[in-house]
Amino acid sequence: MWGFLKRPVVVTADINLHLVALTGMGLLSRLWQLTYPRAVVFDEVYYGQYISFYMKRIFFLDDSGPPFGHMVLALGGYLGGFDGNFLWNRIGAEYSSNVPVWSLRLLPALAGALSVPMAYQIVLELHFSHCAAVGAALLMLIENALITQSRLMLLEAVLIFFNLLAVLSYLKFFNCQKQSPFSLSWWFWLTLTGVACSCAVGVKYMGVFTYMLMLVVAAVHAWHLIGDQTLSNVRVFCHLLARAVALLVIPAVLYLLFFYIHLTVLFRSGPHDQIMSSAFQASLEGGLARITQGQPLEVAFGSQVTLRSVFGKPVPCWLHSHQNTYPMIYENGRGSSHQQQVTCYPFKDVNNWWIVKDPRRHQLVVSSPPRPVRHGDMVQLVHGMTARSLNTHDVAAPMSPHSQEVSCYVDYNISMPAQNLWRLEIVNRRSDTEVWKTILSEVRFVHVNTSAVLKLSGAHLPDWGFRQLEIVGEKLSRGYHDSTVWNVEEHRYGTSQEQREREWELNSPVQVDASRNLSFMARFSELQWRMLVLRSDDSEHKYSSSPLEWVTLDTNIAYWLHPRTSAQIHLLGNIVIWVSGSLALAIYMLLFLWYLLRRRRNVHDLPQDAWLCWVLAGSLCAGGWAVNYLPFFLMEKTLFLYHYLPALTFQILLLPVVLQHISDHLCRSQLQRSVFSALVVAWYSSACHVSNTLRPLTYGDKSLSPEELKALRWKDSWDILIRKH
Repeated sequence: MWGFLKRPVVVTADINLHLVALTGMGLLSRLWQLTYPRAVVFDEVYYGQYISFYMKRIFFLDDSGPPFGHMVLALGGYLGGFDGNFLWNRIGAEYSSNVPVWSLRLLPALAGALSVPMAYQIVLELHFSHCAAVGAALLMLIENALITQSRLMLLEAVLIFFNLLAVLSYLKFFNCQKQSPFSLSWWFWLTLTGVACSCAVGVKYMGVFTYMLMLVVAAVHAWHLIGDQTLSNVRVFCHLLARAVALLVIPAVLYLLFFYIHLTVLFRSGPHDQIMSSAFQASLEGGLARITQGQPLEVAFGSQVTLRSVFGKPVPCWLHSHQNTYPMIYENGRGSSHQQQVTCYPFKDVNNWWIVKDPRRHQLVVSSPPRPVRHGDMVQLVHGMTARSLNTHDVAAPMSPHSQEVSCYVDYNISMPAQNLWRLEIVNRRSDTEVWKTILSEVRFVHVNTSAVLKLSGAHLPDWGFRQLEIVGEKLSRGYHDSTVWNVEEHRYGTSQEQREREWELNSPVQVDASRNLSFMARFSELQWRMLVLRSDDSEHKYSSSPLEWVTLDTNIAYWLHPRTSAQIHLLGNIVIWVSGSLALAIYMLLFLWYLLRRRRNVHDLPQDAWLCWVLAGSLCAGGWAVNYLPFFLMEKTLFLYHYLPALTFQILLLPVVLQHISDHLCRSQLQRSVFSALVVAWYSSACHVSNTLRPLTYGDKSLSPEELKALRWKDSWDILIRKH
């Protein structure tokens, strides 16, 4: 029974020294002097402020992508004990002693370092040689732009890591499929594929491109699986169900989880609150929540309310009026009603308050018990500070002549009677008798006499309207649009019938005593929608570029300049690798089309196994380049060179694949193979030489003269050479 104690317990393991060495070199290239420079470098000024928000639990909104990437960077700050106290206001600012620079840059650097051995494993899983796999990893190792981007507090290295992890995991799963389907390793790699795809999307929306590619490849393989007559119907169904769960359900759940963590951690009010709806703002600690907490839930006749436009464009604003009237004659010669102006004002103001009046009664206070306003009720909206009713009539609006002017009625004793009855419509009602609720109800006001809908046109009024936003009555409105929808943000039950007392009451703060929260799914839906439709400032940038400039490396970005010396960091790629990658892509496409045409004529230049490997490599590598590059031609946003880096990594994977294919299948004799191998070695040597030459711009640890800087930028060097000759 105790015989096993008589012999030593021996554990044997296969260690791939290639993999160990590549991992070590990747870590060394990315982690060496990681804290240098100890200053804000380029987009660190952008991501750093979000890390500070995480540390302080302050809500923010970033339209560049889902929150997972920001959380990865924030995790580095959390592990380093960062308290969030640093002013991220300019590039080049020296980091204070409380900023853990090494920790903040660590996770992107690790992601960049681990991409090197992953490139090696991907090429191996594609069934190419160790030599080709080492070649791909070495190219990832020495590519200067990848090194630069991964050594800073930026997200491209993290995105590339998860892109490669998704590809590697799927290839591992695909190879397990042939040998041991439904085994533990088969489930692990399939699940990890879905997790990696979800993480890639969670880092940046660009990750969707790789995710879509993986879904297409998996769908093609599943289609072939359905046609396999050796599998029973039940087994085919199990295969399809497993893929659906791993590649669709798990990524969706994880994506929701990223937002759940994001919204749970960021529970405090912040600078981006006004972009969100009143209900969302009220769910945050501080800010609007301090004002709206404890407000009466149900709007009643006599209630004092502020009405916020749900549309929120061009800026969030509130229904507003003031003593000034529309000019008698506009600049274009059209006349107006000369009634009191009604606008949408983007700031909190006492003139944003309105009283919901029952048209059948004169009182402007809430009765006891309160009589709630319901969907379909007729109301009058009386401006609190001027006691004039919201009105519209068949007079053209000042900036939108196809719509009606909206005003507060002034009685000039002329033949223009007041038309101030509005029908309340609750857009998000659950029944036709639903009560109008503070914050929660989204409502429209339909004019009884003309059927026009109260609408924010978005146009700015001239100076006579103080550049405030125009409000109109939209006669042609059909169906639902956010510009016609409003919600009550601040609300209280009015108690003062006299105008002077009411003005004092309107200037008093709202009392608070309770809270009102949104569900997670409601907050997620709103946040996701805002992220998709919010447009950031797309003004031209000094270092912005077009996708055509990326392929030829016809651009670069100056990331950082030492304030006292001429040491600097540039995002500048290795021209040998970039041009070679483009050539390899072109060669692959030509060879693929050539083989395809010849196979159509029943001429098989490649054995079936080699052909399948060639097609799969192209689907993932050439396809990965295409889906991560071509969509940028359709994007109307400011683009930079670093947007090309995910596509570049797929080109780098394809390059050694094409080189091995040429050596194995196109070089007919041993002499040709030897000559070709010598050329490949010379080419690798030139790539290493260029990488070493660009080292001062990659690490920024050497002062450079203007002449040396021009010599390092290949385009400037080429221009100098042309001028000399």
